[in-house]
Amino acid sequence: MLRSLPEAEAPPSTVAEVGEARRTAVVRADKAHVWHPYTAMKRYVESADPLVLERASGPYVYDLDGRRFLDANASWWVAVLGHAHPRLVEALRRQSEMMPHVALAGVTHEPVARLAEELVAVAPPGLTRVFFSDDGSTAVEAAMKMALHRCHLRGERRTRFVALEGAFHGETLGCASVGGVELFRRPFAGVVIDCLFAPSPASGEDDGAARAIEAMIELVRREAETIAAVVVEPLVQGASGMRMYPASYLRELDRVCRAHDVLWIADEVFTGYGRTGRMWACDHAAVTPDILCTAKGFSGGMLPMGATLVSERVFAPFAEADATFHYGHSFCGNPLGAAVAREVLAVFRDERILERTQAKAQRIAAAFESFRSLPGVVRARSLGMIGALDLSESSSYLGTIGWRVYEEALRRGAWLRPLGDTVYVTPPLTIGDDELERLLSIVEDSVRAAGR
Repeated sequence: MLRSLPEAEAPPSTVAEVGEARRTAVVRADKAHVWHPYTAMKRYVESADPLVLERASGPYVYDLDGRRFLDANASWWVAVLGHAHPRLVEALRRQSEMMPHVALAGVTHEPVARLAEELVAVAPPGLTRVFFSDDGSTAVEAAMKMALHRCHLRGERRTRFVALEGAFHGETLGCASVGGVELFRRPFAGVVIDCLFAPSPASGEDDGAARAIEAMIELVRREAETIAAVVVEPLVQGASGMRMYPASYLRELDRVCRAHDVLWIADEVFTGYGRTGRMWACDHAAVTPDILCTAKGFSGGMLPMGATLVSERVFAPFAEADATFHYGHSFCGNPLGAAVAREVLAVFRDERILERTQAKAQRIAAAFESFRSLPGVVRARSLGMIGALDLSESSSYLGTIGWRVYEEALRRGAWLRPLGDTVYVTPPLTIGDDELERLLSIVEDSVRAAGR
């Protein structure tokens, strides 16, 4: 028998009281039962006064008190077309009335088949097969398992991966293995897959990228017979503080991996779908990885869904051996997600999203260049629809300066969640010019206020 819910309190009498009563009830239930991601729960339960969000539209989120906030990071980088884009909402409604879900094992349906076809058409040339999963972590997990399984089919004893220092590739145990943010990796260090970490080309030093590629070349040459794949976030290492590096690194990485028959995986979960100014970050270098992972903006923030795209070089050993890739999820290729993801691609085409972001990207670049002179700013950088500021020399993920900026920004009407002492913006690609100007103004004012 279901346990009865708590008895309702006496009904409030005014509109304001109704709103406050709802908020109080939500926060009470939340603090009693919800375990939040990336949140120190003891401190949260004892002292946090959280935003209680009720709805979202375009570049804004709205709380129960009726206040609205510019969503400065597109809700962890997923709402690339803004919240509740009407075409995505309609695609979801249509598909939900026809077929919300069927398993994909051994059967197919039009939304997923057409999505795969359309995704291959916009992918870097040479990626021809698509494996669907639930989110960015599972897209990368699938890529890692494909690489390992391929080595097994070829009779190779390649069981190690190479990743960059400061890398973040997701939350599964496999993804944690190739994560270079020590804070996230440390609790699982005794049970993760063997991974070699190469210097990051995003060190910030003048010759950092050149020395990093030399180190990667030497590592791949020396360990090629043991490496299943190299995994990188192309051009921007997001979770480690929006660390950016030049496209030349990807070209050299592609060259050395092909010379030594080592696969490389591009984790475009964050950088794909126009975030860096092109459809894929790999497009800046005109290279095609052996495996490309996408999620987040892939479904426009409507549903959790991811995809792993591979070349025939990866797929062929499975086909030749008639081997089954023993991996999948209940919601793999879910019709709802597939229908929405198709509509995302259609919106990109019809509304010329990539072309329309160019002027906005230039505005972000100009603003963040000017922010270099703000008190307390150590470094500033931008790429496409990304702008970032470091407010301490170490730009520690556990730093507190960024959270002072967060509080100042909330007071001014922007939800500006930092990465420790790195404050950044990754707004929806569809943000209006006026809203973008307001967001950039809030960033400037909030950094100034936090530095007083």
